[in-house]
Amino acid sequence: MNTLICGSLAYDTIMVFHDKFKHHILPEQIHILNVAFLVPDMRREYGGCAGNIAYNLRLLGGQPLIMATVGDDSDLYLLRLKHLDLPATHVRQVPGSYTAQAFITTDLDDNQITAFHPGAMSQSHLNRIGDAADVRLGIVAPDGRDGMLQHAREFHDLGIPFIFDPGQGLPMFNGEELLDFIRLADYCTVNDYEAKLLTERTGKSLDELATEVKALIVTLGANGSRIYADGSIIDIPVLPPAAVVDPTGCGDAYRAGLLYGIAQGWDWQKTGRLAGLMGSIKIAHRGGQNHKPTRADIALQFVAAYGEALD
Repeated sequence: MNTLICGSLAYDTIMVFHDKFKHHILPEQIHILNVAFLVPDMRREYGGCAGNIAYNLRLLGGQPLIMATVGDDSDLYLLRLKHLDLPATHVRQVPGSYTAQAFITTDLDDNQITAFHPGAMSQSHLNRIGDAADVRLGIVAPDGRDGMLQHAREFHDLGIPFIFDPGQGLPMFNGEELLDFIRLADYCTVNDYEAKLLTERTGKSLDELATEVKALIVTLGANGSRIYADGSIIDIPVLPPAAVVDPTGCGDAYRAGLLYGIAQGWDWQKTGRLAGLMGSIKIAHRGGQNHKPTRADIALQFVAAYGEALD
């Protein structure tokens, strides 16, 4: 059974400034800001929500299909997908564009200045859900605005259950659009900040929104996650990680666990626990796709944490 992952593929260029921004950005001169930061540490990571989710779902033994748009500079990413045995059948290259990319500079206080270029991601509406074969489950993750609207409608019209995961794309939509997404979707997942924004924009409480879907999942960072399903609330405690190194991509790892559990027909307690474990494994590594546990490793950690077999 294929799981269709609609979202972004992106390059993340991460730089470290060995000082503090506040020493170089003067509040009284902000209207004529002109600064340059020497960044001796730099790395480039493969990212994007679709890439990260698919990577983690493959670790679990799932069958992800990525649906995304990339630019003329995508050869390295496409080669990586081939190496990872992640089909690129529905990854469309848009001529004359760049692959989406984020340029992130972090200072010694962990403040960040980020510039994001959407590039080919803005053309995600060129892809059609109906072009993917044998899809039984899907997710609409952050992507181009038109693509997210279109893919949600297509999933619904084709009768394919899917997760609505607005993520950092949530501010692009007004309250009515967000309500429409939720009514089309079978599941919705947000973090605690996005949950607050979702309730503000729709004018509905989380309890009310939960009645529109089979499950509403809210991640709470170090406090675990909360699942609203079947008229009840299931709290999933956090699973302490081996180390806290980098939160980038933790939400995507969690979502891969959700997709796997849903595909397996598990109850929400077990599904949430697996999702939390995937986030815990990821946070101990830099970048969204550098952790490399085997399926057996994940199963052993699941048994050790919960006394229950993964299958």
